[in-house]
Amino acid sequence: MSILTVENLVKTYGEKVLFNHISFMIAEKQRIGLIGVNGTGKSTLLRVIAGKEKAEAGQIIHSNHFQIEFLSQHPELNDELTVFEQIYYGHSSLMLAMREYEQAVLALEADPNNRMKQEYLMKMQQKMDEVGAWEASTIAKTILNRLGIKDMTQPIKALSGGQKKRVAIAKALIQPADLLILDEPTNHLDHEIIEWLEGYLAQYRGALLVVTHDRYFLNRVTNRIFELDHGELYVYDGNYEVFLEKKAEREEQAIVAEQKRQNLLRRELAWLKRGAKARTTKQKARIQRVEQIQKEKNDTVNEELDIVLGSNRLGKKVFVIEGISKTFGTSTIIDDFSHIVVPNERLGIVGPNGSGKSTLLNLLAGKIKPDRGLIDRGETVKIGYYTQDHTEMDLNLRVIEYIKEAAEVVKTADGQWISAEQMLERFLFSRDMQWAYIRKLSGGERKRLYLLRVLMTEPNVLLLDEPTNDLDIETLSILEDYLDQFPGVVITVSHDRYFLDRVVDHLLVFEGDGKIGRFEGNYSEYLTLQKQEKQQKQLMEEKQPSESTKTVKEPRKKLSYKEQIEWEEIEDRIVTLEARLQELQKELEQAGSNIELVHQTYQEQQQVEKELEEAIERWTELSLMIEEIEQNNRK
Repeated sequence: MSILTVENLVKTYGEKVLFNHISFMIAEKQRIGLIGVNGTGKSTLLRVIAGKEKAEAGQIIHSNHFQIEFLSQHPELNDELTVFEQIYYGHSSLMLAMREYEQAVLALEADPNNRMKQEYLMKMQQKMDEVGAWEASTIAKTILNRLGIKDMTQPIKALSGGQKKRVAIAKALIQPADLLILDEPTNHLDHEIIEWLEGYLAQYRGALLVVTHDRYFLNRVTNRIFELDHGELYVYDGNYEVFLEKKAEREEQAIVAEQKRQNLLRRELAWLKRGAKARTTKQKARIQRVEQIQKEKNDTVNEELDIVLGSNRLGKKVFVIEGISKTFGTSTIIDDFSHIVVPNERLGIVGPNGSGKSTLLNLLAGKIKPDRGLIDRGETVKIGYYTQDHTEMDLNLRVIEYIKEAAEVVKTADGQWISAEQMLERFLFSRDMQWAYIRKLSGGERKRLYLLRVLMTEPNVLLLDEPTNDLDIETLSILEDYLDQFPGVVITVSHDRYFLDRVVDHLLVFEGDGKIGRFEGNYSEYLTLQKQEKQQKQLMEEKQPSESTKTVKEPRKKLSYKEQIEWEEIEDRIVTLEARLQELQKELEQAGSNIELVHQTYQEQQQVEKELEEAIERWTELSLMIEEIEQNNRK
């Protein structure tokens, strides 16, 4: 059943047509991935559907009570609110009740024998019950805990950028919606949170529309793909893997159609050049036909982004790192780390946000110095450093000016010299776009331009700090192909599992407290080993020595006996705990002036709330386990 219909949507940006009378429908519980090259209008389409921007023509049809929840790529939060207030911003009664309840609890803790404060707390508890704040608080705590946010009372301004993104994700997930729209939700999230998010979205009750560069995430979450290309929308039923197959078929058909057009054009031109004798009217008609064929160039064949540039010769010595350490304040980021980077090395750097991965790249690039130790760089090393924020980009420059600052001509791997203008065209910047100001480009187009700037310097060592953020999938695929052929060294920081699997063959793992481990293999192999070690540890804790010696665990086909019993009972336990909370609320109201009884009941209420939160979280874990088992059994 369709819940939202888009008819003949038109949107332009200057002379560029983003949507050329596109139409589509979204049905209940559909999981749609939106794909397209940067600058085609993916984020704009999301914003138009969410009501954040207006289209120039067309209409969006849905019911009057239709609810949309939108997670922007760069969410704006109110620094003056607490985490809880931000999540339920706009629900004034709920926010007020929660704030007053917290104040009442603090007041009673400071003076537990004060009868007036006891009565005020009971009044606030009743108010919490009336507006549904207990349930809201429990749901918020559960999701925030899974996203790594433990304190709901801390102000937004005290959070890091990554933590703010997680709060915004929690807000989008918690609010009930018929359609959930997510723009790059996996940016800056580590693999454990991404895996949890994949599982959560599988159980989500509403429909989903998502833009993401994470191809594993896209493949596991979606069941339909929308491709936005040259103002047209193409729809594919299936996940990302199916999309790749069907798109290849569409492009093959487009190539055949283009070849037929070219053959027909050659025949018509040959006829005209022969100057065949014919009536003037027929000759004019023939000329018009040729002109029409020339205009019918098939735009469905994608331009290729060719980035096989040359690089400077690299000697035998690249980096020799000897016992380096780096601290910031009281935090040790890198502690006595040594490593030798050799020619042609493909090295991935992984670890939690804030653990020091970018710091290591800055040390290698010479932007900062170690507190102790030495980094010896080879004389022939020429670094190309792709940073996360590209703050050095002057937005007031034109595209062509920015690239010519790096080089006006470059030499390709096959020895040809090509100009900056030609390179920009290979990077999908038309001659018209080359004279546009950088400030007018989309975020993804700026990233693509910045990538070209780095490569135009012809480096032999590439340092890439989160290169996948904001780049479209097509550009990422071609970048991966380029790195396969790159004759120098590649050292990259990334959370993108697919990108790391394609590009690197061993890892440096930031383990915390300045410790950096090594792993020979790609990222998926590392994650598999980590999961196996975690399962082994759990088995040992459950005192099952016969299973604890296994290094590889077969896919689970069913729950354990203990887990099955727990699953059968947990929903009843949640219902019982919720009922007990209601009973305790009534008991508090009836306690009157009995201070000891009020205190005991209040303490039990706090304990039941905690048990309910843990039960809901355990229910979520078991649900994901059952889903994984069902997937394994289908294979």
